[in-house]
Amino acid sequence: MVHDLENKVFSIQTKNLTKRFAKKRHKGFFAFLRSNQTKNNLKENNDITLALNRVNIKVRPGELFGLLGPNGSGKTTMIKCLSTILIPDEGTAIVNGFDINKETSMVRASLGMVVGGERTLYWKLTARDNLMYFASLYKMQKKLAKKRVEELLENFQLSNRADERLEDYSTGMRQKVAIARALLHDPPILLLDEPTLGLDPSFSRQLRCQIKELSKKHRKTVLLTTHYMDEADQLCDRVAFINNGNIVAVDTPNKLKEKVKEAEVVDVAIYRPPENIENYLISVLPEAELVKLIIGDENEGFPSKLKVIGGDAEENAGIIIDLLRQKKIRICGVNIGVPTLEDVFIKLTGAKLTEDGM
Repeated sequence: MVHDLENKVFSIQTKNLTKRFAKKRHKGFFAFLRSNQTKNNLKENNDITLALNRVNIKVRPGELFGLLGPNGSGKTTMIKCLSTILIPDEGTAIVNGFDINKETSMVRASLGMVVGGERTLYWKLTARDNLMYFASLYKMQKKLAKKRVEELLENFQLSNRADERLEDYSTGMRQKVAIARALLHDPPILLLDEPTLGLDPSFSRQLRCQIKELSKKHRKTVLLTTHYMDEADQLCDRVAFINNGNIVAVDTPNKLKEKVKEAEVVDVAIYRPPENIENYLISVLPEAELVKLIIGDENEGFPSKLKVIGGDAEENAGIIIDLLRQKKIRICGVNIGVPTLEDVFIKLTGAKLTEDGM
C-alpha cells in the first residue's frame, strides 16, 4: 500500500537502475560470429562498461528535473531505459505509476521523447504532414488530430512555414517539430535528451523558453539531460549530477552552488597552456582543493581555462597571474568568486562537464 502511494507521488522513480554494456573490441566480418559468445561471457568477464550503477532518483509531477553530466556519463542510457528502448540488467523504474519491466505499453503511452540531432522525422514531408502522420500512428481521430496539429504549430511559431518540407528547415526549426511530435498525444511526461545540442544560441534560447513553459504553464513533468551547465541552471527545479553511471548529488541549482564558496573560485582564460600546468599550480597553491585545465578550441577563438577551487581566491589569482606572466603565457581573462554548477561538479567529481566519453 505504501509503495502504491509512493508510485503516485512521483512521476518518475528509479530503483537501483543498473545497465551494463560489453566493451566493443571485435570489428569486421567476425564480430557478428563472436557477439553471442561475448553476451554469454558478459557476467563472467570484467571487460564491461557500467553505464548505470544502481541509480535512484525521484521526479515529482510537474517538475523540470535536470540530469547533468559529461558525454558518456550515462544520461542517454537513463533515457533509453526509462522509455523502454533498453532493458535494465538490474533494478527498475516506475514511470507515471507503471513499471518499465512489466508494463511497457503503458509506460510508452505516458511519454513523449525527444533527442538532440533528431532524425526520426521525414525531411521530404512538410511539418504539417509529419505531425499528421505521427498522429495517425497514435491512432488519433482525424478531426482531433487536425486540431491538435494546428494548435502545436501555432504554439511553436511554425504556422507560417507549416507547408514547407523539413529539408528546408534549420536545425532549430526541425527540433521544434520534434518536440511538437512528442506532444501530439498530450503525454504527462517528457524525456528530453540534449534537446538544444547543435543549435545556435538564438534557437537554444527559444527552445529553453518553450521547455520551461511546458513545465510551468502546462504542468508537464520534464526530465532534461544536458551537459550545458547554464541550461540546467536556468531551467531546472532540481538537478542530479551523474558521472560514470553514478548519481553524485541531487538538489536545486542554488543549493548545489552553495557547496562552493564565492571566495574559493578562480577562472583564468589563457592561450597555449604549458604541459603539466595543473601539477605545477597544485605545488604552489597548497590550499587549493582542485586545479583543472579545461582545453578550449583556440583555433576558433575559444581560449583554454584554468579553474582553481579552494583557498583564498584573490590570493590565488595573484599567484597564478604572476606565474603565467613569468612563463610568458597569454592571459585573456580572470574571473573571481562566481561559482557555477560546473564548479560544483568539478569539486565533487574532479571531472569536466565538457569532456568526451564513450
